[in-house]
Formats: sequence, structure tokens, C-alpha cells
Amino acid sequence: MGNEQPLVMVVDDDRLVLATLVAGLKQAGLEVIEADNGDDAILLARKYKPRLAILDMRMQGKSGMDVARYLAANTDTGFMFLSAFGDQDIVDEAMKMGALGYLVKPLDVRQIVPAVRAAMARSGEEKAVPTAQSGSGETRHDLVAAGILMERLRLDLTRALEALNTQAKTEGRSVAELASSMVDAANRLNSIRR
Repeated sequence: MGNEQPLVMVVDDDRLVLATLVAGLKQAGLEVIEADNGDDAILLARKYKPRLAILDMRMQGKSGMDVARYLAANTDTGFMFLSAFGDQDIVDEAMKMGALGYLVKPLDVRQIVPAVRAAMARSGEEKAVPTAQSGSGETRHDLVAAGILMERLRLDLTRALEALNTQAKTEGRSVAELASSMVDAANRLNSIRR
């Protein structure tokens, strides 16, 4: 593995979801390793030290939460969750654990790639991540919302954060409030079965 791109680890016990995510992230130019269970994920994290782990919340054996606890305590690997559940309590628990994002299945890889890049920027891999000059400090929802704007409007991270800040000012809301409502709306849209 040549370290031109940050390494991303994808962990999901659903082989179809795993294969789809891995293929999409590789197609986007990211270096990816994969595991279909929590135990293997921990072993891979120890060996390869990925910059970011994308963890399914509910798996047989060790859950994504179990793996996240290990990563938070023993590594510098950032993590984000994916789940079939958009329950606010679960999202809040994930954010309290330090999750850099929370994605709701079914997944659209085109929407995930910007969220993954934003999470990697948040975890410090990419150099000089802009802060949208708001002074309020981006929350993790801010970066997920920026990822949504990046995908939908074809913006880079800087312009997405600027657009988020501008829109919040236009609406007379904080960036955090606007970002949270955007993430909630995206989760609702993602939960609609096609």
C-alpha cells in the first residue's frame, strides 16, 4: 500500500454493502481495506493504522460501537458510522463517542465520498482544512453538511463551508443549526426506499 492517499477501512457484515462501498471509494481514488466483522477490523487497524474507519453500527460479535471504543482508546484512527437506523438517540450516542459522521443506509456512494473526504479532513489527514471564517468552530454535523453540498453542488471543501456559513447568515441561524437540519433532511431522504 503506497501512501499517496489516506487509508480508509470499511467494516460491514453485509457483504453487498461492503463490496459496494469499497468499490466506490476505490473508484474515487482512495486506498481502502475491508473487514466483515469487528474482530478483524481491530486487527487491521493495528496493522495498517487507517486514517478513517467507516463502521456498521450493528454487526454480529463486536459492534461498530465496540470497534469505535477500541479505536478511540488505542489509535489515532477517526471513525464514522453507517446504519440502517436514523434514530436521533443513536446519532447522538455516535457523536458523543467522537464519530466524524453518521451515514444512513441505503447508501449512495456518490454522497458518501464527499462525507468521507470531509471526515478525513476533520481527523487531520488533509492539510490546511479551512474553517469557513465563522469563528464558531465547525461541529461534526457541519462537515457532514459540507459533504452533502460538495456532492450536490460539485464544490470543494472550502467553498462548501463558505456556502454553509453564508446560508446560515442569510437564514439568521447558527451554522450548527443549519447543518443539523441539513443532515436530518439527508438522513430522511436516504431512508426512503427506492
